[in-house]
Amino acid sequence: MRFRIAKIITLIVILLNLFVLYCIWSLFTKNVDDEQVVKISKPVISVPPTQTVKSLENTVTVIIRKFESFENDISKTVGSILSTVPNISIFIVSDTLPYPPLVFPNNTERSIKIINVQFQLNRSYDERNPLYHVKTKYVAFIPDSSRILSEKSLHSMIHELKRQSRNIIAVPFSSTRTLDCLNIHLNIKEWIIQYEMAESDLCDALRGKHVFLIETRTLKSLPDPLMLPFPDALYIQAAAKGIKIQLLRNIIFMDGDNLFKNQHAQWKIQQIERSQQQEMFQKMGLKKVVRETGNVEWYGCNRDVPRCFGTVIDDMPQYLWEGKWTPPCCLAGLRRTARHVFSRLDEAGVRYWLEGGSLLGAMRSADILPWDYDVDIGIFRDDIKLCPWLVRARSQPVIDNDGFVWELATEGDFFRVQFSRVNHLHVDIFPFYERNGTMTKDTWFPTHKQDREFPKHFLQPMASIEFVGKRSSCSK
Repeated sequence: MRFRIAKIITLIVILLNLFVLYCIWSLFTKNVDDEQVVKISKPVISVPPTQTVKSLENTVTVIIRKFESFENDISKTVGSILSTVPNISIFIVSDTLPYPPLVFPNNTERSIKIINVQFQLNRSYDERNPLYHVKTKYVAFIPDSSRILSEKSLHSMIHELKRQSRNIIAVPFSSTRTLDCLNIHLNIKEWIIQYEMAESDLCDALRGKHVFLIETRTLKSLPDPLMLPFPDALYIQAAAKGIKIQLLRNIIFMDGDNLFKNQHAQWKIQQIERSQQQEMFQKMGLKKVVRETGNVEWYGCNRDVPRCFGTVIDDMPQYLWEGKWTPPCCLAGLRRTARHVFSRLDEAGVRYWLEGGSLLGAMRSADILPWDYDVDIGIFRDDIKLCPWLVRARSQPVIDNDGFVWELATEGDFFRVQFSRVNHLHVDIFPFYERNGTMTKDTWFPTHKQDREFPKHFLQPMASIEFVGKRSSCSK
């Protein structure tokens, strides 16, 4: 009996020991699993090998082009870049020496170069040319108020650029709600640029905050890649060469400090951007801008400024020598002047008809020929007395109630109606009279070979034709 009790106690002790061992094993296993879960849930922050960072330092130059001296986040932006890629070259490019002076983190001066592109007598062209200082294969353009989390972002961009080296690789910022990808249609001959929304992430221009990477040789192939406003001007130049932008949405940069929070700073930025944009389009010879919304902006002449071209010599305007057609703003002014003249002559009962190139334009496209610089019409000389503006113009120039100038031309016996006192886009009015059944006039130009006398019955009766948005009289 005692032996049986001892065996039972021994078995119980063994079972208790086994249970304790199981509990210890379970607790150890749980701790290990918990530790693994914690490790997995933490963000992966890898410390890149020295060679990885070194390769970036030797292949990429960072340029900060878009910033304002009066308010910026340059110091922290530079600090963020150098904390990730410590010895990468950073160029801060400005049109004037930044004031107040920029302040940078300690021990970073060797990596940073401020390049003032403004002309100075004591500095050579190369010294103020940022691209002269670039010695790397790639250039990364990073805007002010940026933060880079990892060098892997740049590595991924380089990897993609190697696949399509002629293009530009761009990535957004985490806070960018909309980064518009736009296509650009350039018609340099007609002075027009048109934007439209792209249907994919391969496009001609981006609107919104972003970083982009470009090969140095591609950058140097552009006429003026650092022109302001940046990067808008660069994208137009790239589009002219067929260079595309590939947007990568799976890589992001982080924003820095929030800038321009008060209304005065915002107004100041708007004024700067408007001024830069106007100067850019004027330099590029783009006078009509059609936005992706359909809105049209004009950067050429109007009634308050002179026309876009000077005195015409030998019937050849300067823009034709440059291989271009009449600027669209000038065509718009000519159309408006022509419609005004037709209306005044109709009111007065003056018989008129389209002449020369204007008639040819009406027959071809119901409009002014795309290379023409004036509008020519003929009238019956006997009808001059019917129009008070023509009568008054015989003695001296007169400005009508709508601001158009009526005058007797200095080149011969005919009238001229100008768009305004400042802008000399004009309609020429040639008085014709009958001689032996033929319509003729007193002033002929050797360069106007299309001018001819013609039988009077061509005007009996007169026909009509669509021209500049109005029905106009013409010979039959």
